[in-house]
Amino acid sequence: MIYWVTTRTPRDYGFYRSRWTCGTVATLLREDHGVRVSRETVRRGLRKEGLVYRRPRPVLGPKDPQRSLKLRRIRALLRHLPADEMAVFQDEVDINTNPKIGSMWMRRGQQAEVVTPGNNIKRYLAGSLNWRTGELVLTEGRKRNADLFLAHLDELRRRYRCFRVIHVICDNAAFHTPDRCRKVKEYMEQWGHRIQLHFLPTYAPDTNPIERVWWHLHEEITRNHRCQTMEELLELVMGWLQVAPHFEIEPSTYKNLHAA
Repeated sequence: MIYWVTTRTPRDYGFYRSRWTCGTVATLLREDHGVRVSRETVRRGLRKEGLVYRRPRPVLGPKDPQRSLKLRRIRALLRHLPADEMAVFQDEVDINTNPKIGSMWMRRGQQAEVVTPGNNIKRYLAGSLNWRTGELVLTEGRKRNADLFLAHLDELRRRYRCFRVIHVICDNAAFHTPDRCRKVKEYMEQWGHRIQLHFLPTYAPDTNPIERVWWHLHEEITRNHRCQTMEELLELVMGWLQVAPHFEIEPSTYKNLHAA
């Protein structure tokens, strides 16, 4: 039983299920091994062996074969960044009127409720985290696409007009890359002397420090929120960002570099 539930899946034994249940284990014992036990007996046996039933931790499967090379280039860029040039880590985040559900205090034996508006409305924020100061620059949009990305690049050019070059370090989304997006290609042909794009390793959100900002945003604001309208929720989000508009560069990927 321990081997089945920790190393295999029900599909390996002819079931259509993706996860083990006590009933599935009991069925396998009965049909393949002639051992008749109840689901509760299976549950007690698994717990006796130190197993618990809880949510697993998701991990990314694919790895970028050029991960080390790309990170070395980005570290070198940050380490030798001239005073008249700026570097930012860029990404987008979605804001939903239907709240993300998170753990909260509640009475034992009772499950608390989080009321949702029902009809989910989305907004998207394109953000950039200033490598030197931790300042967060935001641009709001109704769609997560090239138009939002380019509007955000325009905002960066205005905000950092005193810098000769702005290095934007971002992920490999199709609407970020000139090779796959015509609008971005045309924009870079016009503004490539001011904006330079640098791409993080694929399948590597852990290498983008702004992901931690989004995690704090969801953890402190959007999980279990009670806002009934998008306007109310965005006001809450922007108020939170105004209270602490600067963030620390948290990931250890860049811990040996100096941001100031």
